[in-house]
Amino acid sequence: MLSVAIIGTGNISRMHIEAYKAFPERCKISHLVDIFPEKAEQKRVDCKLDAKVFSSHKDILDDPSIDLVSVCTPPYCHAEIAIDFLNAGKNVIVEKPMAASLEECDAIIAAAQNAAAKYGTVFSSIAQNRFRDPIFNLKRTLDSGKIGKVVHAQFDSHWWRGHPYYDLWWRGTWEKEGGGCTLNHAVHHIDMLGWMLGLPQKVSAMLSNASHDNAEVEDISVAVMQYGGGALAQVTSSVIHHGEEQQIIFQGEHARISAPWKVYASTSRPNGFPEENIALEQELTAYYESLPKLTYSGHTGQIDNVLTAIETHGEPLIKGEDGRRTIELITAIYKAGTEGRAVDLPIVRDDPFYTVAGIMERAPHFFTKSASVESLDGKITVGSDYKK
Repeated sequence: MLSVAIIGTGNISRMHIEAYKAFPERCKISHLVDIFPEKAEQKRVDCKLDAKVFSSHKDILDDPSIDLVSVCTPPYCHAEIAIDFLNAGKNVIVEKPMAASLEECDAIIAAAQNAAAKYGTVFSSIAQNRFRDPIFNLKRTLDSGKIGKVVHAQFDSHWWRGHPYYDLWWRGTWEKEGGGCTLNHAVHHIDMLGWMLGLPQKVSAMLSNASHDNAEVEDISVAVMQYGGGALAQVTSSVIHHGEEQQIIFQGEHARISAPWKVYASTSRPNGFPEENIALEQELTAYYESLPKLTYSGHTGQIDNVLTAIETHGEPLIKGEDGRRTIELITAIYKAGTEGRAVDLPIVRDDPFYTVAGIMERAPHFFTKSASVESLDGKITVGSDYKK
């Protein structure tokens, strides 16, 4: 039985709590930590947890009873908290985004490697959408090669957030949130892009804030990424799109596939105009539908994967290097959008955008944060299930 500590008890912590509670014979939430301890106490009551409440993660670093830690705090302190617990010999899961800069990602990875060698611990960065059947099986279908070489990819990370969203004390500033919708919403889709296609060679982007004059950060960005062989990928990161329609589309040499699932295949007529290739469409759909279903999905799927890695002394599907790759793509978008030019990858260590300080100094401040409230409670949305 693994003892689990939750650090940060805001909205996203509930997803972790519900995931851990799905495995009562494997783990138990024993500690809740929040700089506002009354929030942690309320979470303890609401979620019916037999857990102790603390106001600082440092209070429990040396507690030998803790096996696994979920870091659910704002992004600006992910690195500090993760590294402290890794150095203390704990297994660690960090909510997205993994960190606010590549420098912080590299520091976490170094600590995770040292902890793994010394204590045999596991580190994972949250990317729960990989643990959804439409996404997992889209990746498998893509890897099958049946659509041929990818020539274009479209990632629509469309969300909608009202004006009060950025009134929460840590949101809407480069210092505390680390960025806007590109870092904190499209991180899901950018992770999937890197997982499915890898890093591009060049990134171009534009950043803007069209609807939230109480935030320094962007509420929309549009990026174009250039891959070898002429392929392009485009990513729209937004919190101004009504309906929150999210999709991933791959155009291959032979067919188009997507999540939510849709397929279309064309062959060429003698004059170059298209003719539908129904046989290939049927083959792709049959392959996709034959793939096995995941036992657990979303956060529950990823936490099951991490628990299994701990129990079997194995590795989780999503490691620190995965989280870092996502941050590198996001950093490239911010650098390209800020400098108004195409950016080459990889981002090197002496690049100003490698550090939090460098990003804060150069990134555009669209507006001044005009409100700061301690808590915004209520229903939240965590993205599409990609089934329709």
